[in-house]
Amino acid sequence: MQAPFTTLSEFRDILGKAPQADATATDAAQDRNGQLTKPPGALGRLEDLAIWYAGWRGNPKPQIDAPQVIIFAGNHGVCAQGVSAFPSEVTAQMVANFEHGGAAINQLSKAFGASMQVHALSLDTPTADFTQGPAMTEAEVVTALQIGWMAVDPVSDLLVTGEMGIGNTTSAAALAAAVFGGAAVDWVGRGTGVDDAGLTRKAGVVTQALALYKMDDPLEALRCVGGRELAAMAGAIAAARHHRIPVILDGFICCAAAGVLAQTSEGALDHAVAGHQSAEGGHARLLAALGKEPLLNLGLRLGEGSGAALAIGVLKGAIACHSGMVTFAEAGVSGG
Repeated sequence: MQAPFTTLSEFRDILGKAPQADATATDAAQDRNGQLTKPPGALGRLEDLAIWYAGWRGNPKPQIDAPQVIIFAGNHGVCAQGVSAFPSEVTAQMVANFEHGGAAINQLSKAFGASMQVHALSLDTPTADFTQGPAMTEAEVVTALQIGWMAVDPVSDLLVTGEMGIGNTTSAAALAAAVFGGAAVDWVGRGTGVDDAGLTRKAGVVTQALALYKMDDPLEALRCVGGRELAAMAGAIAAARHHRIPVILDGFICCAAAGVLAQTSEGALDHAVAGHQSAEGGHARLLAALGKEPLLNLGLRLGEGSGAALAIGVLKGAIACHSGMVTFAEAGVSGG
């Protein structure tokens, strides 16, 4: 089995033809919600989440049995500009940690019953330093999109994508600025913990990239200033839509990747909710641009898909109530 695209143009076409939620299942879930043994609206956003999930799964009384967490890792040539507090070697070291089960995302995936896979994308060949030339060729970005697409298990019923890549908050900031507009200072943050001088360097790098390339097309922006792991996340989120698998978005880097889809095709993220608002500078602005209200706001800034994985519990709770509660008629309770 292969990804159904070999060029960015073909990928764009697929986004434009993506399936929609099942209106019949949505209506039936809405009707069921109105008959459950609770006052109307008493479960707040949990009710909306359950109805949304039911529509994408085509089942008015769904379950979450097979969530999938996928971590993509990539290295960035722009690290040569001193934009990170850690060396690029840490990316491979953290991949090994994921593979041995020692990271936070391993614990969260296990806690919420999610399978977890890690895909390292050409770590020995970082993307080009985008202050000197485009980060990737079209072939490279398409390959990363394909890897993301093929990583999604069609039998999963919920997807979280996470990332690891020293320097990728700089890439994500440049991508967000290119796709949504604004100045570099609106989007850059401290990432792995850079000091004030490092933050200034990051802003300068992003400003330089914005002046260097014509990035009117979001997919071209992904090629010029993105990273392999960002492209892979975008590919996985698009594949989830193809399979009608709901998605929980993670933090700043994941949302920057998802923003490419949103700006390429209207409604491309209708199957996705925001798991949390991270402490990384620019994430609140990015969520506003995407029109997504986060489920959690706990000051997290770890990446790895950790905030989104934690939000699996919220969505599981919503579905447990929606599908497990009885109706007034079933319970023999008056007032339904």
